[in-house]
Amino acid sequence: MKALKLTIFVALFPLLVSAQQDSTTLTKVGDKLPAFSFEIEKGKKADIADYKGKLILINFFATWCGPCNTELPLVQEKLWNKYKSNPKFAFLVFGREEGWDILDPFKKEKGFTFPMLPDVDRSIFKKFGTQSIPRNIIADEKGNIIYQSIGFSEQEFDEMVKFIDERMEKMAK
Repeated sequence: MKALKLTIFVALFPLLVSAQQDSTTLTKVGDKLPAFSFEIEKGKKADIADYKGKLILINFFATWCGPCNTELPLVQEKLWNKYKSNPKFAFLVFGREEGWDILDPFKKEKGFTFPMLPDVDRSIFKKFGTQSIPRNIIADEKGNIIYQSIGFSEQEFDEMVKFIDERMEKMAK
């Protein structure tokens, strides 16, 4: 078991370090999630603190972003479909500089069933970074950032899925 944990850490460390050293990233693994509220539905507010006790995956994207459009169908298939009914998992996708008027038709056209939320003025995004999408942040049940990534690659995405699967398995025990 220790060898497996060490192998996972060694495999993920370069990815975690690259996000940590990126000059566009404002948070780091080990930080508390910044406080923010958001519109969970039109006219209904939520606060990120409401999600304490869950593994939270936050994704920043834009409808025009090619890598984002490659990543989101995989998130739907490999994560959301698997964990959407799990009360210990939350997935929040924020459309950077996009409102309900853009997000709702995009979501419907693509067949996504996960929450796509507006971040019209980048007020949420700018707590995590200055540029670069897609951007993923995972926070543990205590609200601590335990993973970050920028951009999209199949290898990194598969490692993120494995990271989430292992964390969810651990939380189920």
